[in-house]
Amino acid sequence: MTKYCIRWDKKAVDFLRKLDRKIAMRIINKMDKVAENPIHYLEPLKEINAYKVRVGEYRIIVDINHEKRVIDVLFIGHRRNIYKDL
Repeated sequence: MTKYCIRWDKKAVDFLRKLDRKIAMRIINKMDKVAENPIHYLEPLKEINAYKVRVGEYRIIVDINHEKRVIDVLFIGHRRNIYKDL
C-alpha cells in the first residue's frame, strides 16, 4: 500500500509551533501513522465534510483525497474548542 502525502495548512503549522515540543512530536508521529493507513485512524465529522484524528486532548481536522492520495491537515486544536472554530 502506497503511503499518502501529508500537506500542512499554515494555520495548522503555526498552532503546532506554539505547542510543547513533546505534544507537537506526538501529533506529527500520529499523522505519519495516518498517512500509512488513513481508514484506521480517521473519524468522519458530522458538522463539515472532513475527518478528525485524536491525539490525547488535541484534535487534528483533515480532508482526504483518495484519488491523489493526499491528506490535508486543516486545523489542530484542543478538543475543548477546536469545533467552535469550524
